[in-house]
Amino acid sequence: MSDHYINNADFLSALIAHKTLCKEAKIAGSKEPPVSNYIGDCFLKIAERLSRKPNFTMYTFKEEMISDGVENCIMYYRNFDPDKSKNPFSYFTQIIYYAFLRRIIKEKKQLYVKYKATEQFGILEATEVFEHGDDNNSQFETYTNILEYIEKFEQGMKKKKKPKGIEKFIEEVDNSESPIIDDIEGLNEDSDIR
Repeated sequence: MSDHYINNADFLSALIAHKTLCKEAKIAGSKEPPVSNYIGDCFLKIAERLSRKPNFTMYTFKEEMISDGVENCIMYYRNFDPDKSKNPFSYFTQIIYYAFLRRIIKEKKQLYVKYKATEQFGILEATEVFEHGDDNNSQFETYTNILEYIEKFEQGMKKKKKPKGIEKFIEEVDNSESPIIDDIEGLNEDSDIR
């Protein structure tokens, strides 16, 4: 057997044994025992193996993804019900998969914040591009990619976020050509009341 292989039957029996220990501890009024090293090792093996899949290999924050996956398994292992499923491997793989996705979203948001701050401080001005002696503007190309990233991220946020309440009203007023709004704006400019 390989060190990376998880026997589903052994994993299931370890989880059942741990659930039994937790029930006994609860009845006795004592503290719940921590998960066994074997169960923790299974969580880690699943996370490490999943991080090697092609859709997760290119990320530089794989260690954080693995840590998040194991943490989520430890947080939610109590929810696994052996009466409903006899396949803990797939159950915890799913938990880890979604932990990976949440980490990717979090990291993309952090990257957006970093790029947006760079843009707002005026570092991305086209006039500040460093030109190499051979007229190669490689720095400008990088900045163009950053600006594209910012634009795509903001478009994605607009698609997800639907305005509610007063924000929706303000957006509707801004998008409409209301004569009432025009009259109010004209009143402020022409009147002596200020």
